[in-house]
Amino acid sequence: MQNLKRLLFLLCLLAPAWAFTQVSVSGTVVDLENNPIQGASVRLKNANLGTTTDADGKFSMTLAGKGGTLEVSFIGFKSQTITASSDMANLVIKMQEDVGHLEEVVITGLASSIKRGNLAHAVGVVSAKQLAGTTSQPTVDAALYGKFTGANIISNSGAPGGGISIKLRGITSLVGNSQPLFIVDGVYYDNSSIQGGLNFVSKAAGQGSTNFQDNPSNRVADLDPEDIERIEILKGASTAAIYGARAAAGVVIITTKKGKTGKPKIELGQWVGWQMQLNKLGQRTWDTAKVRAAYGASGITVYNANGGQIYDYEDELYGNKGFLSNTRVSVSGGNENTSYYAGMSYRDDEGIVKNTGYRKTSFRLNLDQKITKFLDLSLNSNYVESSADRGFFNNDNTSTTLGVSFVSTPSWVNLYPDANGNYPNNPLAPSNFIQTRDLITNNEQVNRILLGGRATLKLVNTNIHDLRLVALGGLDNYTLNTNAIFPAILQFQKDGNGTNGALIYGTTVARNSNISALVVYDFKPADNISFTTQAGINTFKVDINTAVNTATQLIGTQTNIDQAGALQAEQTKNISRDKGFFVQEEFNFQDKLIATLGLRGDKSSRNGDADKLYYYPKASLAINILPFTSLKTFSQLKLRGAYGESGNFAPFGAIYTSLVPLNFGGTTGSIVDLTRGAENLEPEQQKELELGFDAGILNERVGLAFTWYKKDVEDLILKVITSGSSGFSNAWRNVAEIQNKGVEIALTAVPVANKDWRWNMQANWWKNKAKVTRLDVPAFNVGAFGATLGTYRIELGKSPTQLVGIGDSAIDKVDPVSKLAVFGNAEPDFNLSFYNNVTWRNFELSVLMHWKKGGDNINLTTLLSDIFATSYDYDDKSLDPKGEMTNGEYRLSILGATARPWIQDASYFRVREIGLNYTLPGAWFRDVARVKIGFSGRNLINVFDYPSYDPEVSNFGIDAISSNVEVTPFPSAKSFYFNLSVTF
Repeated sequence: MQNLKRLLFLLCLLAPAWAFTQVSVSGTVVDLENNPIQGASVRLKNANLGTTTDADGKFSMTLAGKGGTLEVSFIGFKSQTITASSDMANLVIKMQEDVGHLEEVVITGLASSIKRGNLAHAVGVVSAKQLAGTTSQPTVDAALYGKFTGANIISNSGAPGGGISIKLRGITSLVGNSQPLFIVDGVYYDNSSIQGGLNFVSKAAGQGSTNFQDNPSNRVADLDPEDIERIEILKGASTAAIYGARAAAGVVIITTKKGKTGKPKIELGQWVGWQMQLNKLGQRTWDTAKVRAAYGASGITVYNANGGQIYDYEDELYGNKGFLSNTRVSVSGGNENTSYYAGMSYRDDEGIVKNTGYRKTSFRLNLDQKITKFLDLSLNSNYVESSADRGFFNNDNTSTTLGVSFVSTPSWVNLYPDANGNYPNNPLAPSNFIQTRDLITNNEQVNRILLGGRATLKLVNTNIHDLRLVALGGLDNYTLNTNAIFPAILQFQKDGNGTNGALIYGTTVARNSNISALVVYDFKPADNISFTTQAGINTFKVDINTAVNTATQLIGTQTNIDQAGALQAEQTKNISRDKGFFVQEEFNFQDKLIATLGLRGDKSSRNGDADKLYYYPKASLAINILPFTSLKTFSQLKLRGAYGESGNFAPFGAIYTSLVPLNFGGTTGSIVDLTRGAENLEPEQQKELELGFDAGILNERVGLAFTWYKKDVEDLILKVITSGSSGFSNAWRNVAEIQNKGVEIALTAVPVANKDWRWNMQANWWKNKAKVTRLDVPAFNVGAFGATLGTYRIELGKSPTQLVGIGDSAIDKVDPVSKLAVFGNAEPDFNLSFYNNVTWRNFELSVLMHWKKGGDNINLTTLLSDIFATSYDYDDKSLDPKGEMTNGEYRLSILGATARPWIQDASYFRVREIGLNYTLPGAWFRDVARVKIGFSGRNLINVFDYPSYDPEVSNFGIDAISSNVEVTPFPSAKSFYFNLSVTF
């Protein structure tokens, strides 16, 4: 008892000392116009203590001991440090805007980052505001149009649910994956485009390429754009090298939103609107003479039976005003130890074609927890459920898809059902597209869960040494169910015309994972010198299993595959195991000289030798010139150069000679396929040199970034023809090289900035030019549908995206050897985008414009329309040099003589996004809520001469070679939204 009294007496004596060794700090954080900054971070350096400013920009903190150094930061402003060694009250901390985003942190390794002002290479950065701040975005990839340099983005289809192809800095493969690698919060995100088996009905693969003519979506559409905090696009090998053999096509790093210290923040958002056809062409006008010329006596009979009535089938098929709705709610917050972000969204988009649409529900939960002073844990989770009804479009050889049937049918044929709901047969085509639209099903359903985690163990943390162990990884699991139903009642299925109905049910189960372990060491021997060393290992597992069951000879109206007379099953598997390591060293001297060296090593079960390591080095150097000069005009002047290598695995299964099932005389077995695998196949590899500079004037009010690059893609893989004596007709080989050269220029400016007005603008200009520099096989045509109509040609010294075809020697420049003429190139001459954001008091206007100059399409919709005499311009006389034949007659007259009419300029100018918002006065809601209302739209203004619905098309989806081919696609749409958002 006596000892307890002594202890209490001692504590009472020490209590004033404790109070004396605490430092209280309070104040307000404002911008240069004295406007309060809400949400600014105020943290004690090298400690887990911090807070954020409230709606009035105010904060208060109590620091134990003798105080310390406070770091004040907020996105878009330059960070500040304040030394607090005694009580400080009513501080006013003025933040200077980081107009050039030089303080912005950019990822440079798997576990390191750097200020943007010190970057030695070009990286595209898209913030949450740029991504989805102007209008509601249906998918992430569609939201990237025109927002950074170096990308050629094409919408493969206007169908709800997406279908986007992205190529960064040109072609990086001839047969392999041409899409960038997507990484979401450290998880390698599968972006497969999986076909549903519609070729069974359309027979689209009867001619030309067998790949991607089912109009599927791609799986990056599962991400909710509203969940994303920022996107970094690693376009060049120097930046992507750290990701090795998966990064030849570039890397897209996506960071989702996290909670911030402070009271809970609740955000509610609702968008409603509609979408409509982007561009209407109209229909051919008819009279008796035209009907007789096109369809003869039988056509006259049909024409007269309907009294010559004309039906607006373009409006009937594409004229639906699709209702759009997007509901969003999120909650975020935290304290010095825990932060959280939870978001939920529900999207329901109705297509411009009846019975098409896209519905998606997404749930996200992100948690960050400081377990102890030396252990941090981050967990990210996302569950998505979606359903897309995509219609039945694109190429076919049975005239059954909606687009081909539409152009096959003149507007005076009555296809509407009678009073009893019975659809008439189309007397002039194999299918009634209204019946097909109303009765078929083509649905994709996805259930996907994404789990990612990162653990950081801080072993040493001093002013000189910082040593961390980092473990990160994730799971990307999804099930894709495709469901296509073609009832037996359809014109092209009944009466012996088809298979008496067809059911095509597909199931894809994907189980992918990645794990990385690395060590990061920061060494600061002096205030002006720092080294960052990191090294680690990675493992990846890919397991994608697809089974497609096709049932025919249906029993009545049954839709179970066992209720059919015949059943066919197909299964494909994509299984690979990859391992790799990396090391990287970064050096920084006074922010004047920043250098990086790195090396990646990868091995994969998809290579000929699964145990062989392939190495991918990188090196970069940035020199900030201003400290070495007396220049006063510039606020930034930086020279930079970088070199790197990255790779692309061989197509799955290319190293093996597969076995084909066979039934002979009732006995089943296997025979060797005619394509020989290559046991020594090497991965494709690219080597890139990048040079550039960054400059800023007027305190970064004007900034310029210039980049030149040269990228050599080596050991390109092709399936080549072999001699008959080998017993095989084809074999996989490394036989080609491509060189891409390009220039990227980005100009940013803040022309106006005062208390009431602010104008931010950004202009991006970029171009790429490619050339085949090695080809170990004779030149060959690839993609599209042959030289008669136009095709791609891979030829030494020529562009891999050149479009060639047969030519008329009297008009066209025909090569004497190949007998082909070059009519265009799918690669654009250049792209130019122009983004403007203007605020005036509570009003905000954002506009994104995009001009693509050049880049040609093979337009076979026009060909089919001409063949059936339904082209909207069939009777115009603008093409025939003699002025005698109509356009339709002229194009058909030279069919087979030259491919020139079908290869057409696909240039365009469009206002991709526009939004006008107004923030209601806070006093109306007692300053407890921020309420914003607005109107926005996508693709509202479109200017192009391309004679079809949209110059942005690709019948072959995400294929590396053979994009820019149009065959009656699902047309693109323009959309309008009214939006309301509330933040508490």
